[in-house]
Formats: sequence, structure tokens, C-alpha cells
Amino acid sequence: MNNHQIANKLFENHQNFLEFISSLSEQNFMFSIDGKWTAGQQLDHLIRGVLPIKMAFSLPKMIPDLLFGKTDRNSRDYDAIVTAYQGKLAAGSKASKRFIPPSISFDKRPELKNKLLKTVERLCQKLDNFSPQQLDEYLLPHPILGKLTMREMLYFTMYHAEHHHRAALHNLEMK
Repeated sequence: MNNHQIANKLFENHQNFLEFISSLSEQNFMFSIDGKWTAGQQLDHLIRGVLPIKMAFSLPKMIPDLLFGKTDRNSRDYDAIVTAYQGKLAAGSKASKRFIPPSISFDKRPELKNKLLKTVERLCQKLDNFSPQQLDEYLLPHPILGKLTMREMLYFTMYHAEHHHRAALHNLEMK
């Protein structure tokens, strides 16, 4: 995918999630079963995931290079990232402490929706500052997948929105 396609898919996947969140009643927004995250917690978790990525894309390019280095391999494609992430989850990997959401009240929904939308929009804008080669060169740390190229991190972020959209839907299906 080129930068424009990545930005469009990032925005589309998060927008689909936000439309789902907007459609929920207070009862469904707050519903949880068997300790699963509520829809509100899924929303908060996505914000916690996108914010550091947006920040990394906002830094001068020398900072990620100094902190995390450059890769000597090709970026994996979207499907490979999804498969790797699903494999880690199947093996028992879970969100680390900083990405675990607190309880989220229904009255926080508008604020959190706006925060996620603005963060994703800014991340998409930041892509204009990177060439396709740079996306494949600079590394960023992922708490479960290890060091990913910037392109791989964007692919993960696209999928992550879909993953939590499906998780929230599945939670409600258990009702």
C-alpha cells in the first residue's frame, strides 16, 4: 500500500469503529461479560494505542532512528502482521499495563470519540512527511510484536481498530 492508501484505510477502520460506538445505547456501551472490556474500554484502549504512534510520527526522523534503529529486512505485508498478532494473542499475549483501560463512563463517550478521531486524523496527516522508503526503514517498538517498521506499525494500527470493533461486537452478542 502507498501512503495515501494507508491513511485512507487507517481513517476508514477507525471511523467504522466510531460509528459503531455512536450507535450504542448506554446499556450496550457499558455492557461486559466474563471480564471482557466494555465498548467504552475498547475505545479508550484504541486511543492508548494510537497516541504513541502519532507521537512517533511527529518526531524528527532522527529520533526513532537513534532510539530504535533502522531495519535490515523488508517490511512484512498487512496479512503477515495480522497473522503474527493473532498468533501472539492465541499464545496468551495480553495488553501491557499502560494500554489497559480503566472503567469508562457513558458520559465520556463524546470526548473519547473526538480524541480518537483527532488522533487518527493527525497520524494520517503525518504520513505525508515520510517517503515509502522511510516507512520501510525506521523501526518502532510494539509491546507484543517487538520492533516493527513504521509501515508494519501502521498495518497493525489498521487491524487493531478492526480487532477491537469485532471484540466489542462479540461482547454484545454474548448478551
